[in-house]
Amino acid sequence: MEIIHVSAECYPVAKVGGLGDVVGALPKYQQLLGHVAKVVLPMYRTAYLYAHDWETVHKGRTHMGNWWFDYTVIKETTSELGFDLYLIDIYGLLDREGVYGYSDDTERFTAFQIAFVDWISQWNHRPSVVHVHDHQAALIPFIMQYSADYGHLKNVPTVLTIHNAQYQGWMGWDKNHYLPRYDAWKAGLLEWKNTINPLASAIRCAWKVTTVSPSYMEELRYAANGLEALFEYEKGKCSGILNGIDAQVWNPETDTYLAANFDHTTVASGKLANKKELCKRFRLDVAKPLFVFIGRFVGEKAADLLPTVVGDAFHYIGREMSFLILGSGNRAVESHLASLEGIVQEDYRAYIGYNEQLSHQMYAGADFLLMPSRVEPCGLNQMYALRYGTVPVVRDTGGLHDTVVDYADWQGFGIRFQDATVGEISHAIYRALELYGDERFPAIRERIMQIDHSWESSAEQYLALYPSH
Repeated sequence: MEIIHVSAECYPVAKVGGLGDVVGALPKYQQLLGHVAKVVLPMYRTAYLYAHDWETVHKGRTHMGNWWFDYTVIKETTSELGFDLYLIDIYGLLDREGVYGYSDDTERFTAFQIAFVDWISQWNHRPSVVHVHDHQAALIPFIMQYSADYGHLKNVPTVLTIHNAQYQGWMGWDKNHYLPRYDAWKAGLLEWKNTINPLASAIRCAWKVTTVSPSYMEELRYAANGLEALFEYEKGKCSGILNGIDAQVWNPETDTYLAANFDHTTVASGKLANKKELCKRFRLDVAKPLFVFIGRFVGEKAADLLPTVVGDAFHYIGREMSFLILGSGNRAVESHLASLEGIVQEDYRAYIGYNEQLSHQMYAGADFLLMPSRVEPCGLNQMYALRYGTVPVVRDTGGLHDTVVDYADWQGFGIRFQDATVGEISHAIYRALELYGDERFPAIRERIMQIDHSWESSAEQYLALYPSH
């Protein structure tokens, strides 16, 4: 099969969250299984762009409403990522360093999608499947099937993967003219609750719909930011496939970011060496169990609760542990977490920003990973933590439910709690401290490193899902 992935993110080209990790790994493993996988992204002005060689494969001209624009498609020449990578450039829209957060994001990603469809419509063959990811690519199934200009693409199968249904790409009907001309009778396939909803449109129009864990698929039928009834109605073509992790990138035996490499047989000494390096850098006590949080400071991750959690833990449990937090996002949360250092002083540090190298070191050196997420469609951080022998402390939701078994259960290895509240998180920390002193803890660390969350199985499930010809 020839599989075309269309996304706003792909690690290491452009990454904001887990979407980038998935799109950077899934195509590589599909390629390893004998198929042709390609990834198409907007041509952001990232460091990756300037560090690699490219060739121009297509120049085109099309329009978004009354605005005609030229676009260019370039291809990375070496396929070093394990698949063919294409970038679409549109002057004035996509030629920026950042991925999201601009006032004209609707125009940026709508034009990107139109350019993509216009480009593949000129191929002398048809791909086996077009696999779109999240709302930034979710208008493609509708355009391919119902646009008068691209009717010859209507029989190309499309698959939508939803990485986070909270974001749906809403557009007012005043922007309806952006879309390539279509039969007005089909307008209902774009609409949800009186607005154009790209994600809802793709759920209706794509041949298959997947989410990134089985439990998240079930949750969307009663908690989908307004799309619950649609998921219930379309459940026949929906399925959940658990994400994997790239076991080549996330491998403590070979990870060049680490102070010391290790495997499950040397987990105790390996993690201690990395913990010492972390604690030296951040002036923390290596003798105390180290809890880390790695992620975006947004409501879904419950990052707003962290300052109170840290304060309460020290007040009610005592100075028996250390906390190290890495992330960025909500400015108020950033400020609160940064200022907390001056209040609690020792045993707590926060690094505000994005640092891929530090994240690897933290997974390797920490004893526990905190993930108190209010929403977690799949979650990759807990899988990274397991791979590096770090015990996850997670809220029992979405993909966290599918990947972490509480140590109180038979063959359990992590800590789960029910609600994203300060009280429940604090109690989970208390349980973690108990586990840290338990004779089972060394064996648990050794065992979790051997859990297989690599992409091979997930990639095969996607291939089985794709319509065959």
